[in-house]
Amino acid sequence: MRKVIFFAAVSLIWMSCQPSRHYQLDDYTTEYITVDSITAEATRDKAYEEYLAPTKAFMDAEMGIVLGYAANEMWIDSIECPMLNWTADVLLEKAREVCPFPVDMALQNTGGARTSWTGQKPITLEDVFSTMPFNNRMVVLRLKGADVIDLFRTSFAAEEHAHGVAGVRVKIDHRKLEDLKVGGKNVDPEADYTIATSNYLSKGKDGIVALTRYDSLWDSGLLIRDIYIEAVRKQDTVRAAVDGRVTIKK
Repeated sequence: MRKVIFFAAVSLIWMSCQPSRHYQLDDYTTEYITVDSITAEATRDKAYEEYLAPTKAFMDAEMGIVLGYAANEMWIDSIECPMLNWTADVLLEKAREVCPFPVDMALQNTGGARTSWTGQKPITLEDVFSTMPFNNRMVVLRLKGADVIDLFRTSFAAEEHAHGVAGVRVKIDHRKLEDLKVGGKNVDPEADYTIATSNYLSKGKDGIVALTRYDSLWDSGLLIRDIYIEAVRKQDTVRAAVDGRVTIKK
């Protein structure tokens, strides 16, 4: 037994000492494969489809549940728009309800809301899942005013791009941050500010790097999608509009 262990150890040491091999691609070929309704039909697993049919029927029924009603068109754009205004307002309202300390503002990135809602139509569970398909949680970050200013300089002014904000009014003129107010007051670079957003953005995703410079992070544990579902049910008739909270002159 000792001999077996000894030779096994020697073999492992010998293998680890061998130089690593480097491979190089010398040639390759390609083949065009047509994928259309005919080829797709040929690859269908009908037995598996039948197995999943009851689950699909259940999910379709669940996703079709009506939560509320959209009074107006909830469109999404890279300028101020109704959908992002509504999502940010809802985020700020919920943060102020559950957070153990005051919350000054909220931020929802444009990419975080994926679909618009048609005006004068019901809002279903599927609509909310389509708008927020990610399992992002609501967090509240504490930042210095200087970092809040930098946030709007880099992610709004420099890109001439508006994300969804609440509790904030900002004016941008030809890529310059002309005015920024939180709670109706100019931002003090030395003061502390709290911002409700997603755990995804707190990592600097979507190019919003300024959020990574937070002094503290409070995690609500709540999915943002669930917050939206609750808000639609509570409001019943959802209304949102462009109110000039973000002005961008190009």
